[in-house]
Amino acid sequence: MTSFGATKICDRASDGRNFETTFKIQGQVYHKIGSLMPMPDNNPKFLQIYFMGDCEERVTTRCLYNFIEQAEERAIVILLEKFLEDHNQLIQLIKRVSPRLQNDNYQIVIKADKVPLGEHAGRFNAPTVDEVAVIMVGDPVDKRSIKITRRDNTISTISDLHRSYDALQYPLIFWQGQDEYHLNIKQYDPNTGDYRNNKVSSMNYYAHRIMVRQHQDNYILRYRQLFHQYIVDMYAKVESERLRFLRFNQAKLRSEEYIHLRDAVAGNIDGNLNPNDIGNAFILPSSYIGSPRNMQEYMQDAMTYVRHYGRPDLFITFTCNPNWEEIQTLLLPGQQAIHRHDLTAQWQKRGLPHAHILVWLKDRIRPEEIDQIISAEIPDPLIDQELFDIVTKHMIHGPCGAFNMTSPCMENGKCKKLPKAAYE
Repeated sequence: MTSFGATKICDRASDGRNFETTFKIQGQVYHKIGSLMPMPDNNPKFLQIYFMGDCEERVTTRCLYNFIEQAEERAIVILLEKFLEDHNQLIQLIKRVSPRLQNDNYQIVIKADKVPLGEHAGRFNAPTVDEVAVIMVGDPVDKRSIKITRRDNTISTISDLHRSYDALQYPLIFWQGQDEYHLNIKQYDPNTGDYRNNKVSSMNYYAHRIMVRQHQDNYILRYRQLFHQYIVDMYAKVESERLRFLRFNQAKLRSEEYIHLRDAVAGNIDGNLNPNDIGNAFILPSSYIGSPRNMQEYMQDAMTYVRHYGRPDLFITFTCNPNWEEIQTLLLPGQQAIHRHDLTAQWQKRGLPHAHILVWLKDRIRPEEIDQIISAEIPDPLIDQELFDIVTKHMIHGPCGAFNMTSPCMENGKCKKLPKAAYE
């Protein structure tokens, strides 16, 4: 129902030749919503499709946008369209309220913090009529509320703190249109059965959302590529919440004691820099993952080993194998490892998780001794069948080229790995 946007979006599914499947974003994530009706001569998009004529017209539009031509796929779209119309309370609510829009000067407002009467603030409830209002365009509303006009050519950004933020973007996951994360969810004490005054953070909420529990089927984990987008989107929300806290709590972080502003003024040799033009410096502390101070601490921790033990003797890289039994046993029926990025130990931009290992030896090894350890030969299967199977399966490149054009190493009809240039 809403559009998904960021500075850069990379959505690359596995092509069957390799493991890699990637959904990557760069920059701020935005969910935007338009009017209920399209402008004249414009095709309906996103939320507007739900308010088209009959079900057949809506299905035809969706199939057109998604390049669906097969009758079997169209039948699935029909089932989903009817299912959401019957069960999604957000869609039903907006449809009930929309006739009250007398003209284009009115708009629907879905309030951000309204708690339904008679319901506890800690429960997750679908929106009710009490949470929706029809007002004149231009009337003051809370900046986190969602505003939907009758018809115009503008789009508005939805606050990631709104309780309907998730359901509007992912109606197939949250098919009931239920509330998801918002600021008024209180922590629950399972020992006493009472709610605490402390609020649940977005990190805790979404960790709870994707948790695997015994004897419970977490259906969110079954959405494959849609799950990839959802988990990246929600972690972007977690990062935004952390950055908001840091921005509005700079005084508590004693940012005035950091040296960046003083360095800028001290470096003003020619006197052309006006301190008033520097602006406000927002400090990211070392507790914020990925910040300069965080990376500096990691670097200093790593160099501590070098200062104490000297340079390492061995540098070993070790790459995960998605066919490991430990990974396969955690997959749900019908799943492959590419469907469960939440099982990886390391989040990175591409490829399989891997480890970089530094080893210090008590008895130092010389480079010329390496040749006594490393052997570039295929073991004799009569002597060690298991080692023979491992080497021939994992340590030999190919087959590729004319023997296997779908090999992961093939690019533009040629192997991008071999042959390599000769070295002395």
